[in-house]
Amino acid sequence: MAIDRASSFPEADVDQALNPSQNKEFEVDPVSSDIATSKGTRQEQDEAARKREREKQDAMHKLKTTILVSAMIIAVAGAVFAVTKKLRQR
Repeated sequence: MAIDRASSFPEADVDQALNPSQNKEFEVDPVSSDIATSKGTRQEQDEAARKREREKQDAMHKLKTTILVSAMIIAVAGAVFAVTKKLRQR
């Protein structure tokens, strides 16, 4: 029984196996790279949309607060005028 050396496993690169940090040759899977890139851009777009929506809500909240505060000031001023008018009539 003779073992055919050509059909056996290829020889391992011992230096690469023992020192993986010295391996500077990286293979990039183009499909995975495209998926990761599109996922990253999609996340950036979603984040930008959320930020715009948050700013829009903040602006509406500030406007509502301003209107309510103004209405309260006008109501208090009206009440003060009504009370002073009643006091003058007596």
